[in-house]
Amino acid sequence: DPDSGDNGRLLYSFVSGQTDEFDINENTGQIFTVSVAEKAGTFNLEVQAADQGTRRLTAQTTVSVTVDSSSSSNIVMLVLNQKINAVERYSAEVQRVLEEKLGWNVYVVNIYSNEFERKARSSTDETQVNILAFDDAYQQVPAEDVKRKLREQKSAIEVELEKVFSASVSTAIGEASAAAAPPELVAAIVLGVLLAITFIAFLAYVLLDLKRKRKYEKQDLVKKVEIMEGIDNPWAVDKNGSLKSLEKPQHMNN
Repeated sequence: DPDSGDNGRLLYSFVSGQTDEFDINENTGQIFTVSVAEKAGTFNLEVQAADQGTRRLTAQTTVSVTVDSSSSSNIVMLVLNQKINAVERYSAEVQRVLEEKLGWNVYVVNIYSNEFERKARSSTDETQVNILAFDDAYQQVPAEDVKRKLREQKSAIEVELEKVFSASVSTAIGEASAAAAPPELVAAIVLGVLLAITFIAFLAYVLLDLKRKRKYEKQDLVKKVEIMEGIDNPWAVDKNGSLKSLEKPQHMNN
């Protein structure tokens, strides 16, 4: 915008609002990833630029971002002692520092913390940043080479990141999983296990109850057989082992 003052100051935003996969720097218009793990495909982002004059003028365009499915074996996890909200805010700067110090093109695959609830996202001073590095031929750099370079440049990286976050920064290399399970999946797994345990317990109860009923039915059958044998045999043996006669009642003799 050739205007000056507020009429020339542009702010950038997504027309459809915030997305889960991408974010945009409102001052520079730079788009960066937030979380695109296992989300290969093309994303069409509607971007708007608006000046800050009294009568705001705007312009819009579509930015197509293609995410290729990458080999998870080359993903490297960099752990920062910063809150996830801050790391997401300065994602572009973190990427720039890594590219400068590593000497490769760096792609941020995912940013996450161990906090599942969004309200707790600012409570944990530890954030995992999954990255992929590419050489000039845009070939993935092996994870071991990236880790080695991160160790060599650890001090230099931390110094530059301290300028970005305006705070003391420490970095560490973590073990990146092929696909971190989302909270919903974890909850589903836990629920599935609980249901399985409940079903097994119910099945065991039913089998035990059935076995107990069969035992009682067998005992009742034995008693009925003994009674019938006693009726058929007038000289049945009583429980004391003596012989007794099942005499007819006197009124039947009459």
